Amino acid sequence: MSEIESKIKHLSVELHRHNYNYYVLDSPIISDFDFDMMLKELTMLEKQYPELIDSNSPTQRVGGGLTKKFDTVKHRNRMYSLDNSYSFEELEDFENRINKVIEEKVEYVCELKYDGASISLTYEGGELVQALTRGDGFQGDDVTRNIRTIKSIPLLLNGDYPESFDIRGEIVFPNAEFEKLNQKRLINGEDPYANPRNLASGTLKMQDSVEVAKRPLECLLYFLVGEKLGISTQFDALNKARYMGFKVPEISEKFNSLQGVRSFIEKWDTKRHELEYETDGVVIKVNSLAQQEELGYTAKSPRWAIAYKFKAEQKTTLLKEITYQVGRTGAVTPVANLEPVHLAGTVVRRASLHNADQIEKLDVRVGDTVFVEKGGEIIPKIIGVDFDSRPADSIKTVYLKECPECGSTLERKEGEAQHYCHNSNSCPPQIKGKIEHFISRKAMDIDGLGAETIDLLYKAGLVSNIGELYDLSSKKSDLLSLERMAEKSVNNMLEGIENSKNIEFEKVLFALGIRYVGETVAKKLARSFKSIDSLIIASFDELVSVDEIGERIAESVINFFLEEDNIKLIDKLKDNNIKFVSEETEISTDNLHLEGKVFVVSGVFDVYSRNELKKEIEKFGGKVTSSISKKTDFLVAGEKMGPSKLEKANKLGVKIVSENDFVKMID
Repeated sequence: MSEIESKIKHLSVELHRHNYNYYVLDSPIISDFDFDMMLKELTMLEKQYPELIDSNSPTQRVGGGLTKKFDTVKHRNRMYSLDNSYSFEELEDFENRINKVIEEKVEYVCELKYDGASISLTYEGGELVQALTRGDGFQGDDVTRNIRTIKSIPLLLNGDYPESFDIRGEIVFPNAEFEKLNQKRLINGEDPYANPRNLASGTLKMQDSVEVAKRPLECLLYFLVGEKLGISTQFDALNKARYMGFKVPEISEKFNSLQGVRSFIEKWDTKRHELEYETDGVVIKVNSLAQQEELGYTAKSPRWAIAYKFKAEQKTTLLKEITYQVGRTGAVTPVANLEPVHLAGTVVRRASLHNADQIEKLDVRVGDTVFVEKGGEIIPKIIGVDFDSRPADSIKTVYLKECPECGSTLERKEGEAQHYCHNSNSCPPQIKGKIEHFISRKAMDIDGLGAETIDLLYKAGLVSNIGELYDLSSKKSDLLSLERMAEKSVNNMLEGIENSKNIEFEKVLFALGIRYVGETVAKKLARSFKSIDSLIIASFDELVSVDEIGERIAESVINFFLEEDNIKLIDKLKDNNIKFVSEETEISTDNLHLEGKVFVVSGVFDVYSRNELKKEIEKFGGKVTSSISKKTDFLVAGEKMGPSKLEKANKLGVKIVSENDFVKMID
């Protein structure tokens, strides 16, 4: 190593160390002037020898370059959302569900739930290599360039760290800095920002990283994800993350019972207003990682964690008007139009009234003074009426009888809360809503199309259903004649439509918008029936025999395919080469060695990661579940497997196989 190279490396290491002392430990050991001089010396050396610049150099934190479009990248480990609870009774239900699976003592870790923008950081060999927003949990936006500007995020790690792992956290905007920035905007005659969370999220997606570097964002980390992390509990994970150089909040405690959890919640429900960051609740996690693994996940959330949300702020305001919105499924939702009121950091003008039963229950009327709060401090809702303030000439609300968009008679089936417009092929918001759903990221992921463009295409008579999107390539001149449709935007849209022909069957099935068929259900149906043709002729009994497919979903699927217009639409999409056959089926139907077999995977493995093992099982036709039951055929056991899982497998006579045994099975 040359003398210059050695000097650059030494300065980088020292600057990273001082940066950590200042921004994470809040204990600087050199003056700001000395730090600036060291940084200046490193900057000069890197200018002289650009071939020696490292992407994780301290000089790269200042930002540089524009990001016109953030790439969407798949998370290598899915980011799940948390179930919310609003009472201690719900926490008791949470504990009861855990006790049904875990027989030994359960310890809990309580952490504050910081209100920011979720982030996942990936480290390889101790270096930051990628930063993704949460997105939909399966994929997020690559904001690595902007994340590098945040000084509390280590670019290089300290001490003993895993070779490869992800760490999850929240990007937050400190309250004091938020107030300073808003004061400055008011002095300059600009509108203040609504709240720290929205500002943090918006800053993260700014195109110019130099501007991001000017904002005092911080990153609070709380969860490690990966294989062979060298930890056995969540509390160990927090300490290890601090040791590696991450800013991990010190406010976390372990408890052996819900009584301790309750005391923690009550304490911080009061003290949270003294904190330097916004927080909206407490996250309760099972401490043991082995027990976490045994509990597993639902389709959306971990079974081993829950968020207790602090009581939402309430305000009163005037209900000026009740209007009605029609969704893509024809469901009609009443909406309260309110006198604007500032609530939990945002100005609220509208709130959902949900359905006719809710209106009747609240006896809410136009002209009433109503109590409004944000459910989970996100969605505004009316929770009551101030009857003492009701006008003498108040008129009882009568629910709408006809569709506000197409005039069709609304129907409400027995046992359902919502009224529906069944004019699905002629009601404008239903048509446009179906197209918006079809093109969405989780479905066909068509770039270059949005709600405004769809509205434009619909009004111009170019698109009246999702199948007609694939006719647009022959109507380019018509597209170019539309307002705001330039050559580049038209080309991007047509390219996005063409690329959607590569989307896999399970997403196409979700994109069709069958009622009650969400992402998870679409995936299960696609894997079970392999093709749209098999699904079309599936009987009720065949449908309900699929895991997690109930009677309501089965009836909805059958009714969808009974409609002639839907079959015509599918034929139209087939003519345009949309994938209606599972790729696994296209590859082979002869290698499903594990079909009909149920597996549980537990522990740490040498050849595969747990996720890789699960994919292999599904690839060969098997099914993976998180907990052992009488239906389990095999437990694939690795090192450090939870003892209760092993005990349960032996008790139920489940066959226990090693990683090597499993490899032989699929070979």
